[in-house]
Amino acid sequence: MKHSVMLTVSSLLLVLFLTFHLADDIVRGFEPGGLANLIVVVPFSVVWLYGTLVLAERRSGYIIMLLLSLFSLVVPYVHMKGKGVGVASRLAGTSGHFFFVWTLLAIGVLGLFSAILSVRGLWSLRQGQLGRMK
Repeated sequence: MKHSVMLTVSSLLLVLFLTFHLADDIVRGFEPGGLANLIVVVPFSVVWLYGTLVLAERRSGYIIMLLLSLFSLVVPYVHMKGKGVGVASRLAGTSGHFFFVWTLLAIGVLGLFSAILSVRGLWSLRQGQLGRMK
């Protein structure tokens, strides 16, 4: 499979899982769910989608996807530090706990994978420029 297609798919899945996760955070009371969430999340998601779909295979698109993929790695880190989301957490035994933890793991995997593919895309653009300079 082409790396740019894998990056597009992983980036789109990452946006989807992050919005699922934020919705779950709001429902569980971890986030207030006010207007501030809407003002931050909608433009953030639009920029990510624009970088993924409109700026695909361009330097600016790779940079947007790289930065936001790295930023997405903060989500699992924040939830897993301290008591985390295991038996000792206040989530233990609640309904939907599996989905909550699964989205954290999926966000971590997809975030790192997307970051790697973004760096690879940037590197291939650089290599293409060096080839044209010779």
